[in-house]
Amino acid sequence: MTTVPALEINASRQFTHWMLEQKLSLGFTTYQAGKLFLLGLQPNGRLSVFERTFNRCLGLWGDGQTLWMSSLYQLWRFENVLERGQSAAGYDRLYIPQVGYTTGDLDIHDVAVEKSGRVVFVNTLFGCLATISDTHSFVPLWKPPFLSKLAAEDRCHLNGLALENGKAKYVTAVSQSDVADGWRDRRHDGGCLIDVQSNEIIASGLSMPHSPRVYRDKLWLLNSGTGFFGHIDRGTGKFEKVAFLPGYLRGVAFHGDFAIVGTSKSRENKSLSGLELDNNLKSADAEARCGVHVIDLNSGDVVHWIRIEGVVSELYDVVCLPGVVRPQALGFKTDEIRRVLHIGNENVL
Repeated sequence: MTTVPALEINASRQFTHWMLEQKLSLGFTTYQAGKLFLLGLQPNGRLSVFERTFNRCLGLWGDGQTLWMSSLYQLWRFENVLERGQSAAGYDRLYIPQVGYTTGDLDIHDVAVEKSGRVVFVNTLFGCLATISDTHSFVPLWKPPFLSKLAAEDRCHLNGLALENGKAKYVTAVSQSDVADGWRDRRHDGGCLIDVQSNEIIASGLSMPHSPRVYRDKLWLLNSGTGFFGHIDRGTGKFEKVAFLPGYLRGVAFHGDFAIVGTSKSRENKSLSGLELDNNLKSADAEARCGVHVIDLNSGDVVHWIRIEGVVSELYDVVCLPGVVRPQALGFKTDEIRRVLHIGNENVL
């Protein structure tokens, strides 16, 4: 019989104190294990780890009240059903999958909600930005200028999305390839950052970049194939390194003076192996790890961390849940969802 490795989550000694000080919980996804994780604090101050199963969950967006998450062939909107001051079994947030859009297997990566309320997601299979539809799998919004047409071929591996001033502004792609699966031949230095409003290539020569984010007037991203977190000089397009992390980087969230970054172990297959990351790990006498790292933006130091062992070896996205102490969510593997009823305010016909 094959033994499934147990899940083990260890945190740095002051991690829970940091969460308490920041009044913050975290959420992250792992498509490799098909899990949504929500981290908060138990009443005794210890780490609260809550997980639900969703097949191939990737992109995650949250504001404390609402969560959006992509899965194998659906895009889900979760809503918190607890009012201020309410709790359920010791949790101060209860996220219910309220609405699901069936998109088909688009390999949706990053998801974001614009200031207008429009949901924008990275449709990686077709290499475009898209939004939801009540009648179709998706509505295309934009595609890179180097793609000759929309095709379900994952040509450039478009993956990351950043908003600026409440609108979709920047995306990352692993390559500028215009042939089916062409990005795999350009993993080492074919990555680019694109301004979707001007179609300008802001930066190139990156290695499998992910998770662009605009925060405090800086354009941050993960140069994942090298293991470095940093930001782009918008004038020169140069990538400025801030911190090296032991693993393949995906998922960035910001809170106060901190960046929260997800890391994954290297795969044995070709996608995540044979990159500069391997040499950088060797130089640091380190092994790739799966977990979350908290970086002080003032010093570039890793001040707190979570290390994940066992069944989970890869993460995709990370979100901050400000003002949330201990979150939980409902899924479809148990029958709890049948018994949670939330009634809206009475209206008049």
